[in-house]
Amino acid sequence: MNDVLNIDHANDYVLHVGAPVWHPMVGLVHYDELGAIGHKLIKLGVYAIFVQDNFPTDPTYGMGGYKIGEGALTAAAPGQIIGKADDGKREEYHGWALFFDVELMHGTPFEHRLQDYHFFSYNVNEALQMTDDEKQTMYRLMGEIRAVLSGGMRDDLRDRIVQDYILLVCDYCRLFYQRQFASGDRRQSDLQSRLLRVLNDYYERRQQERYGLPNVKYCASQLCLSHSYLGDVLRSMTGDSPARMIQRFLIDRAKSLMISGMSVSQTALELGFEYPQHFTRYFKKHTGMPPSRYIALLKNG
Repeated sequence: MNDVLNIDHANDYVLHVGAPVWHPMVGLVHYDELGAIGHKLIKLGVYAIFVQDNFPTDPTYGMGGYKIGEGALTAAAPGQIIGKADDGKREEYHGWALFFDVELMHGTPFEHRLQDYHFFSYNVNEALQMTDDEKQTMYRLMGEIRAVLSGGMRDDLRDRIVQDYILLVCDYCRLFYQRQFASGDRRQSDLQSRLLRVLNDYYERRQQERYGLPNVKYCASQLCLSHSYLGDVLRSMTGDSPARMIQRFLIDRAKSLMISGMSVSQTALELGFEYPQHFTRYFKKHTGMPPSRYIALLKNG
């Protein structure tokens, strides 16, 4: 892929667009100071956070493209490909891009909090749509990071301050996403019913005969969402994880099948379990009784 720019270090993209370099493991781009630049697909070997008023039309990011409006934030982790293929056009952007090497955050709370920073694995259609105040907060933090980076020679204290600022940026990302989940939109508010439709459709199309039980990854892909974003939205709305909702769906469907007269083995096969004993263990784990006991209770009224 010769048309992809590999970003193995924080300043590879900085040098590509002609922005100043301030730190060997932190790259910072203020797009307003660059003028028009060309498009480029970039493969990340670092973490990146983009806070901008405008993005390329139909960018590539994660699993799909999406036109991002004003005041949006996207984040990406090492291994992802983002941006837009070079089409010969040049465009002016407004906002900031922050890149930082994995090594910079080694031994810091970032490593422990990374499990909470799900936004690094969101798709582009899950970008944070910021309010004006949130955007200004991010812009101010980016400016303060640059002030620290450009304020003198690198030393341990200056690195710690930069690390703390990056943690603060990530915590604000999480806070602002929680606000977006809480405020919600129509697409989010009916997400639970859409997930149930995906599960029902899975069985109507007999997908279990080929793939076995439905899982979170499959459901998320059918909803055009990353599994991380799906989980965060559902937990904020219902308090339940997607895995828990799928589990409840399977148990309810199993009960319905057994009520209709199916045996334990038939129910296991119909649901997509590989073996009846796997279904028996699953049913007992989530209901407190084996399916044979459930059928006996049904027969005894």
